Amino acid sequence: MTETLTGTDRSAGISYDELFDADTHPVSEVLRRVGEDLPSGNTRVPAGVYHERRWHDLEVERLWSRVWQLACLEEDIPEVGDYHVYDIANLSFLVVRTAPDEIKAYRNACLHRGRKLREHAGRGARNLRCAFHGWCWNLDGSMKEIPCQWDFPDVEFDDYGLPEASVGTWQGFVFLNPDRDAEPLGDFLGDLGDHFTAAPFTERFKAAHVRKLMPMNWKVCQEAFMESYHVVATHPTLMQTLGDANSRYDAWGNYSRAMSASGVESPHLTGMPHWEPLDDGRQFARWRHPLSGHVYERADAGPEASRVRVIDLDGNESLFDDDGNHLEGPQTQADPHLCKWVGGPNLPGMDDVPMMAAAPPDELFDGLDGSGDGSSDNGEMTAERLGRLRGWMADQRRSQVKRSHGDAIDVDGIADAELIDAIFYSVFPNWSPWGCFNPIMYRFRPSGDDPEQCIFEVMLFPLAPADPAARPAPAGVTELGLDDDWTEAPELGPLAKIFQQDSLNLPLVQQGVKAQERQEVIFAAYNETKIRHFYHHYFRLLGIDTDGSGTPVELGR
Repeated sequence: MTETLTGTDRSAGISYDELFDADTHPVSEVLRRVGEDLPSGNTRVPAGVYHERRWHDLEVERLWSRVWQLACLEEDIPEVGDYHVYDIANLSFLVVRTAPDEIKAYRNACLHRGRKLREHAGRGARNLRCAFHGWCWNLDGSMKEIPCQWDFPDVEFDDYGLPEASVGTWQGFVFLNPDRDAEPLGDFLGDLGDHFTAAPFTERFKAAHVRKLMPMNWKVCQEAFMESYHVVATHPTLMQTLGDANSRYDAWGNYSRAMSASGVESPHLTGMPHWEPLDDGRQFARWRHPLSGHVYERADAGPEASRVRVIDLDGNESLFDDDGNHLEGPQTQADPHLCKWVGGPNLPGMDDVPMMAAAPPDELFDGLDGSGDGSSDNGEMTAERLGRLRGWMADQRRSQVKRSHGDAIDVDGIADAELIDAIFYSVFPNWSPWGCFNPIMYRFRPSGDDPEQCIFEVMLFPLAPADPAARPAPAGVTELGLDDDWTEAPELGPLAKIFQQDSLNLPLVQQGVKAQERQEVIFAAYNETKIRHFYHHYFRLLGIDTDGSGTPVELGR
């Protein structure tokens, strides 16, 4: 890669403002909206936040006990008496529909001996009875019955209602905050809804929900999905079609946004050789590395193939496993993430999927100045050419929506950027919905009381059918353990291969932060804006003093 110092505060290449100006459809004020300023410079975070018990305990006391967090869907508890169990660290809550238009959340623990009232979600409860000794509460949380009540002369029913958490709803989601004096959910989310007017979640449905146990702190996992800075090293297959280092980052209030342009080449490829496409390339089985030009191909047949053949520019062949470990041949080093992409577990049929690069018609660029293809004298894409290419890509999506929803959705009033770009939000502390028509949503939580394991949830929320009667019920949850591969959740489709690549890094981050001599992590001033914004709120809630950059004054040593 060659893109390093540019003499400016951004990478070389086209900016998002230029892309907006070249958009073939109206760009909304919200899309152009500029975020609030963060303190300048880098943010440094003590490595202990990722593994030390004292930080985990402080999070339970001052973060998870005091902040709004996504619990479930309203559709998960559609009828009176339906309930959902929401666990966070060592806390547990029971979210219950207590009336057709009322939802409450209770501490999920019996006030007698502490047994959980419910371990799993359920339907149609008439009351909430503990399965240990039979203590019982009405759905509204008031005490109903104590077996052998005579034996508890000090218990007054009015004093033994189930302790409640604050509850709020937003676009079909149920949020809770254990702090009963919390600000209203609407105030916490602010104008987040302005960013989801084109395809609000009330017009989508949960088509997939995968919950995977991961061997790292929840913040290690979450931070990997808050920036595009890692694309150049972790996702080389995206470099030719994603403007990773020219992503735009904005933050407001309790949420932040990233936008990575589709159809735009990575600035890291500037000045690099541009290799001819492989005539026999396959999306998940045979790729040319965009930086080295080496060809990576699946060496074994079948979904569990584990070996990758790497062919260098001189035609020499070497063999690696799907983690990038050398097995034989003259080349001893390989890109582990491209090895994982073309090797390792695959979904059935994915070995033979052809390359999925956009192939616009030649006449799309007729009439452009210069070379005739819209490129400048030095071969770089011009804004006009990119505008036409991105408009053509967006029109494919517009056609899909029109076929499925007719005029119910005004896709002609939506910018190309909203239809094709990776626009992903982070709502403090642990929820990440993607924008507009992208169905992806993430949630990150500690796994029980272990600071070195987490639960990573991936949900997909595509548009619901135009006919409300045809709206599917929310998808059930697929559970994946520590050693289960992402391809064991086939409902994720090709996303499983992306998560395989990320999962190569994250356990090693968890191990590496404990081995660091400096015992601190440093975040980029701009490309990791969303993470810096997160820690601004994180340290504030935990009561940790910081200097002007957001770096803790005491590094916890």
